[in-house]
Amino acid sequence: MEKVTSNIRHLRKHAGYTQAQLAEKLEIKRSLVGAYEEGRAEPKLSTLVNVARLFEVSLDELITADLSDPNYKPEAVQPGGGKLRVLAITVDQEDRENIELVPHKASAGYLNGYADPEFIEELPRFRLPTLGSGGTYRAFEISGDSMLPLSSGTVIVGRFVEDWSSLKDGTPCIIVSGKEGVVFKRVYNKVKEAATLRLHSDNPLYAPYELSVDDVVEIWEAKSYISSTFPIADISLDKLSSIVLDLQKEMLKLKKAE
Repeated sequence: MEKVTSNIRHLRKHAGYTQAQLAEKLEIKRSLVGAYEEGRAEPKLSTLVNVARLFEVSLDELITADLSDPNYKPEAVQPGGGKLRVLAITVDQEDRENIELVPHKASAGYLNGYADPEFIEELPRFRLPTLGSGGTYRAFEISGDSMLPLSSGTVIVGRFVEDWSSLKDGTPCIIVSGKEGVVFKRVYNKVKEAATLRLHSDNPLYAPYELSVDDVVEIWEAKSYISSTFPIADISLDKLSSIVLDLQKEMLKLKKAE
């Protein structure tokens, strides 16, 4: 706790922020910043995560390192983009990981609470035995029509991706980012050459776009989905015309047979 106290004070002063300015950026009361810096209160995990993101240090550095030491060398960036990521989970009575469900209405709150055990604890949770025991899974309710034929309201179950650079082009993923929020897209990997991800929608009406890995919080590779509606077959105008033409030919044959 002593290092956290001194590190918050050091990072704030190094950035030139007043306690009020830092409090505004962290969306907390100014008195809390003073209490953290004086060791009178301990920051919640979600606050520590926000501090680490704001000053671009890892959570491990914030908690264990002396960032005011001029000889200290920052941690290397992870090969998958970004620094240390903290994943809060819940387990059942047999110590097996649950699948937490993030409803669409909770998506905005997830951006601030994804690393907060208390927030994650409040989410609905379930298990899918068919997914097996390898990896950590989370479910997200998607909104909109950018990934048709999967309809709005479909729940995507994803497996947590630790190394983003390992993603294969075209992989469907849930991407959590400060800029876009929670979105479901196909990922085209440009992490190593450009530190970006190119995100594609299955609906051709939506244009692809680039997203910097610096803005990405989490990636979950889609492994299953749950929906109350069945996808509609994709019938193009050309295919529909061909079907009509075939029907007309069959009608002519029947007439000649008469």
